[in-house]
Amino acid sequence: MGIILWLIVGGVVGWLASIVMRTDAQQGIVLNIVVGIVGAFLGGLIMGRGEINNSGLTLETFLVSLVGAIILLAIVNLVRRGTVR
Repeated sequence: MGIILWLIVGGVVGWLASIVMRTDAQQGIVLNIVVGIVGAFLGGLIMGRGEINNSGLTLETFLVSLVGAIILLAIVNLVRRGTVR
């Protein structure tokens, strides 16, 4: 059941991050899920000072995941285009 929750929350987080960064038209559902999961990992590393916390789904962890996904999309945009939108 945990992996299904990861996929659903990852998809939602990736989709919201792509809307914020205006890359929603360029991504499909699979890329949204990947961005959400990798962004959650990145956000956990940044906000957790290098340690990954195994806490449950709360508003705080959701927001940390969203911030991580936005940072990830900003880095991808910077590498692809040379500018952040």
